[in-house]
Amino acid sequence: MDLGISGRVALVTGGDSGIGWHTARRLLEEGATVVVSDAEQGRLDAAAAELAAPEGRLFAFAADVTKADELAELHRRVADAVGEIDILVQSAGVTGAQGLFHEIDDEGWTSTIEVDLMGPVRLTREFLPDLRSGGWGRIVYLASEDAVQPYDDELPYCSAKAGVLALAKGLSRSYAQEGLLVNAVSPAFIHTPMTDAMMQKRADQRGTDVDEAIESFLEEERPYLELKRRGDPDEVAAVIVFLCSDRASFVNGSNYRVDAGSVATI
Repeated sequence: MDLGISGRVALVTGGDSGIGWHTARRLLEEGATVVVSDAEQGRLDAAAAELAAPEGRLFAFAADVTKADELAELHRRVADAVGEIDILVQSAGVTGAQGLFHEIDDEGWTSTIEVDLMGPVRLTREFLPDLRSGGWGRIVYLASEDAVQPYDDELPYCSAKAGVLALAKGLSRSYAQEGLLVNAVSPAFIHTPMTDAMMQKRADQRGTDVDEAIESFLEEERPYLELKRRGDPDEVAAVIVFLCSDRASFVNGSNYRVDAGSVATI
């Protein structure tokens, strides 16, 4: 299926691994020019090398989404390399502070929200002029099942991701008539470095191997995830790239859950 994005320019944050990396790969396959960004240039360069894109179709520029000056510099580098962007995929994020509510201090809350909510806010503010200028644009935010089904041991993350959904919905009302469509994708328990770290920690705490940690997590913490496995990041990337495409020309202000049923309601 031709998604109609050949020749478009996309910026993908969190592009050094996981969902962001797989999204970049699929966008490249569809003929887009892609800029990947993440906080560390070394890891980003290695990830870009693995994408093995044709010359002039892939660029890798580091930036920390918690720092407005670095995002401004990212914008300058993107403009010099490819001009204005048409597509923004905000995938950068962290698990953040974990524990029960009474165990998490202000710093735990603030540091999580700085990345997972204010990161998307700053990034969008910086690149919004590009996305409004051409009469066609797409923003896709990575939210989470946690945004609508919060868990008591990661409330800062849940709250930040709920904020991302509100941001997406609000922006979708502001700019749709200019051709800019804004949506969110909410994965659940995807095989990424973030969940690798979570499962290694669980295995260490329980004195088991990682496979047993995953099995017990699914049984005890995600009983409605009916496929009983971690999702593949490419399964999420496929939905993201659809939302970036001409095929999603009547989709705006939506939250697509890619969660194997993990959220207990419709």
